[in-house]
Amino acid sequence: MQRLAVIHTGGTIASRPSPDGRGLTPQQAPSVPGLPGVEVRDFQPFTLPSPQVTPAHMLQLGDLIARVAPEHDGVVVTHGTDTLEETAFALHLLLDTPAPVVLTGSMRHAEEVSWDGPGNLLDAAGVALHARSAGRGPLVVFGGDIFDARTVTKVHTTAVDAFGGYPGPIGRIDREGDTAHLKYFAGPEPRVSYHPPHLNARVDILYAYAGWRGEGYAAARAGADGIVIAALGTGNLPAELLPLIAATRQPVVIATRTHAGPVLPVYGYAGGGATLVDAGAIPASFLNAHKARILLLTLLGCGLDRGEIRRVFTQMEF
Repeated sequence: MQRLAVIHTGGTIASRPSPDGRGLTPQQAPSVPGLPGVEVRDFQPFTLPSPQVTPAHMLQLGDLIARVAPEHDGVVVTHGTDTLEETAFALHLLLDTPAPVVLTGSMRHAEEVSWDGPGNLLDAAGVALHARSAGRGPLVVFGGDIFDARTVTKVHTTAVDAFGGYPGPIGRIDREGDTAHLKYFAGPEPRVSYHPPHLNARVDILYAYAGWRGEGYAAARAGADGIVIAALGTGNLPAELLPLIAATRQPVVIATRTHAGPVLPVYGYAGGGATLVDAGAIPASFLNAHKARILLLTLLGCGLDRGEIRRVFTQMEF
């Protein structure tokens, strides 16, 4: 008999209309439907809407998974969709367990006729218990699509197929009666895991736009342990940011506000990516700003200095 751990953290998949009329609130963890011959154990470390999930919760969740995974063939985590991709990427960095770990949730709540929670939960269980899922790091399953935690992102606020991200799913699970058909489009890749004792550094995200002169940068530099900038295009900024970054002792990571594509320091005008790197900025590769923040939090929690942090980002050790 296979053993499955299901860790519930709240979110829409656990939500119903509040009796006091406050709107939807997490109230009841869902059950996995239709898993004959599988022993399911439920865990509930916290019950939160995902906007209230913090990096400390992610570390707590990683510790719990590390404890229970050796006793199970797979682990499923239910989570709110708003920050699911950040938790998934944090677990990607934190975990080195061989048991597959799969995150899922729902876009509609349990009292809607089109509730997508049971289907997503059953698909996630099927992926977590499948032999070909081992060694891939934490995965996200939504609407039958299987996503890598490094690239998955929420692409729609209300649609049932709310998750995507370039270059798209790495696999697919479909069902024919009680039979699950699972196909991966690529093999597992080597991974690096990190073991920070805490994730309590302060890393601020700033967003670039036409005409930005660095508003908000001074406050971030004064109070943050690191800064991530969602920059323009391949990682470019207005010229006014160049001297600010050059004068910053904390690590400054340059991501892109564009929805897909890498940060490439190719432009040599003042504020172009090449000049930002010369001033000390660190390109985020293909990570979006909020995942770059999670990686920077993790590396700061491990005590890495700016040079070591640059090496991890540039060599893509994640």
